[in-house]
Amino acid sequence: MKGLPLQRRTLALIAVIVPLLALFIYVGLRSGPLAPVAVTVANVESRAITPALFGIGTVEARYTYQIGPTFAGRVGRLDVHVGDRVRAGQVLGEMEPVDLDDRVRSQGSAFKRAVAALSEAEARQVYAQAQARRYEQLFTVHTVSEELVTTKRQELQIANAALSAAREDVDRARADREGLVAQRSNLRLVSPVDAVVVARNADPGTTIVAGQAVVEVIDPKSLWINIRFDQISAAGLAAGLPARIALRSRAGASVEGHVLRVEPKADAITEETLAKATFDDLPEPMPPLGELTEVTVDLPALPAAPVIPNAAVRREGGKVGVWQLVDGALRFSPVVLGASDLDGFVQVREGLRSGDQIVTYSEKALTGRSRVKVVDQIAGVAE
Repeated sequence: MKGLPLQRRTLALIAVIVPLLALFIYVGLRSGPLAPVAVTVANVESRAITPALFGIGTVEARYTYQIGPTFAGRVGRLDVHVGDRVRAGQVLGEMEPVDLDDRVRSQGSAFKRAVAALSEAEARQVYAQAQARRYEQLFTVHTVSEELVTTKRQELQIANAALSAAREDVDRARADREGLVAQRSNLRLVSPVDAVVVARNADPGTTIVAGQAVVEVIDPKSLWINIRFDQISAAGLAAGLPARIALRSRAGASVEGHVLRVEPKADAITEETLAKATFDDLPEPMPPLGELTEVTVDLPALPAAPVIPNAAVRREGGKVGVWQLVDGALRFSPVVLGASDLDGFVQVREGLRSGDQIVTYSEKALTGRSRVKVVDQIAGVAE
């Protein structure tokens, strides 16, 4: 009779444990580590895509002019400020001439003296030539001696030599004067083109060395974008392609442009391809130099082919592929990818066909043994 209460207690314990065990298994299979992984799926579609390249660039000036003196001096005046628009040939400022004006006047006087000396030498040469001709005529009629004729000929040679020296003195004085005048004109800081002042590196009274820029101007028509593209996705980039340029200071608006050229030298450190793009119409107001831009280059449209979302691409065991659902089971399918667009789609050259079902997003990392549950959207993941 003692075994009966023991059996009852055993049965009661089993009655409690079995439901708990069943509940544990149920919870483990539904929400624990053995629960199916929530995934979203998509079907492989065959359609045409328009690939595009995206790059980051900066606004730069193709032509920059640094205006300064050709020799050391002190800034006398400066008539422009940063942001001013100037015309070609406009005087922006001037260096102090110091004693250059006095030297120009002195050289002008020297030039006048040389011209006067040349006039005197020409007169002496004409007189000596006339005398030599006259004495030669007198010698033919035996009126004067041969020695006197020889003397007149020597005087003519001396006059000719003096005339040549006087002409050289005039040329030298003229060259010296023109050199000083050129130096004086170089003291004026003149804009070579219609431009915008972007830097003022000195103020009146500042001493400047030869070659140092006092004012820096740019041609606003020469603005372009220096762009960097990832070399992996830069296939098809070429001059002439249309581009949409989004200036950082003008969020939500883009400016039309085109690729001017692709640089023949890439950046080996950052593994980027460099290119230049220009505006079709210069924005107003002019964007500042150095402003960051986002540039989208449209490539020619491609013919229809199987495409998948970029989000579905995975790398497993060194291979690129996607998780494919076949009869409710997971299978990793290696693929060969082609061009992609900026809408998040990429062409599949090999590995999938139109209509195949693939996993786009998953709650956690998948394996070949994972159990999955298809849902419309995973919490925290934006479709």
